[in-house]
Formats: sequence, C-alpha cells, structure tokens
Amino acid sequence: MSIRIWHQSFTVLSDLGAYDAALRAHFQKVARPDTVIDMHGMQQGTYRSNYPGNDIKHAVLQYLHGLQFMANGINAEAQGYDVYAISTLPEPALREIRSLLRIPVVGYGESAMLTACMLGRKFGVLVFIDELAELVADNAERHGLGQRLSSVRHVGFGFNDVLAAFEQPDALIERFQAAARGLIEVGAEVIIPGEAPLNVLLATHGINQVDGVPVLDSLGAWIKQAESMVDLQRANGTSSCDRNYFSARPDPARVREIFDFYGLGERLLDPR
Repeated sequence: MSIRIWHQSFTVLSDLGAYDAALRAHFQKVARPDTVIDMHGMQQGTYRSNYPGNDIKHAVLQYLHGLQFMANGINAEAQGYDVYAISTLPEPALREIRSLLRIPVVGYGESAMLTACMLGRKFGVLVFIDELAELVADNAERHGLGQRLSSVRHVGFGFNDVLAAFEQPDALIERFQAAARGLIEVGAEVIIPGEAPLNVLLATHGINQVDGVPVLDSLGAWIKQAESMVDLQRANGTSSCDRNYFSARPDPARVREIFDFYGLGERLLDPR
C-alpha cells in the first residue's frame, strides 16, 4: 500500500530551480518505489528575496511564518495525506502541529538527531545560518537529546554559496569537510549537515563520511522516519499523545474560527 507524504519546505521552491530538481532526484532515490512525496514550499512572496535566512534568523518572524506550516498541516490531513513532513532544520511549530493532526508529523531536525544517536555517541551540526546554532541546540534539548549534542557551528559559507555549488561543488565540499573536522576534534561522532540544501548537495555527490565519521543524510532519515511512522499507525494504530497541555487536540471547528478571526482562514481548505 502506497504512502503519500506532504513535504513542507521553508523555502519558496519555485525560486530555487537547481535545489528543487536535486530534491526531487534525491527523494526518488531514497523513498520506497510506492511512496509519493509531494513537494510544497512557502507561498510566493513570503520573503523579500529567494533567501529565507534573513527572516528565519529571527525568532518572532519564524514564529509568524510557522502559521503557514500549521495551515498546510491541516490541509495535508484534509487532502488525505498519510504523513506531514516538515523539511527544515528549525522545525517551526512542530510541537503545535502535532497537537492539531491525527496523521503522523515528522520533523527534519528531530529525525536527523534520533538517527544520529544510533550511529555514534555524540553528534555535531553544521549550519549556514549562523543564528540557527542557538535554536538547534535548544531543539536538541526539547527533543531530550541535549546530552548527545557535541556542538553546533557555522559551516563557513552561506545559502547562496550552496546554491552555486550545485553547478561547481568541489571547492564547497572541501570547505565542508574542513568544518566537519573541527566538529570531530571536539567529540562529534556523527555530522548532521544542517539545512536541507546543504544536505541534498552532499548526498547528491556521495559525501557520507569524513575521516571515518558518518555524515548523515538527514533527508534520507526524515523520509524513512515518515514511512515507518505510517507503517506503525497502519499496523497497530500507533499515534501521538492526545492529552495534557502540549498534546491535546483542540476542536477543529474552533481552530478554523481562530484562523478566520486573524484573517488566515483562506489558507485552509474546505474540509468537505
């Protein structure tokens, strides 16, 4: 039985041709033959340019953009998707979205960290948005994995460098390897290559280790986590918690009323 995954990016995918194409190719390589991954990005005009980092580096702007993630999670369930998969390291509104949906909700960073814990004692993360280092460390604590995190560091280059490297990757890969060695020196036994564009670039070019330390394909881990959560739900009804403050599901009708009140109701599909 096939699995339908709603992939939700923090980028406007139509603005990023090379990245968009590489994602599609990587998904086809990693996912099961009968898994369907439908790619969704942010609404056109969400950012001032094709670079979301100027917004993502601020907690309040990321919080506001998280409303698109909430709305699209509701839409994914309404359209019959089997799993809602947040494909961005910051994982905006992950906890809140889990309290909204009955289908599994999978986070990119969380999946990477959980998988890394099975590959080595400590993992390190390299990011190209410097301000995300603090958030990633906080997310690791929230996921209960803070003691397994060795360090989060800036990789030494930025978003536009990664996009350009889809055409000429060699120099950037060398810079990544140098940064990874810095994490290894402070105890990292698994390297998580941070944001999804860097991840897919490295995976496309077969970079899966540095000096014997695994470089995790976080997107691959995220896909396999999504597939396995659907398998568990289908096999024995496994689902997320539905009680207490952070997990109890509110009345869907009330959720829709509140989206309408704040002028966001047009983002939600008619559940009928």
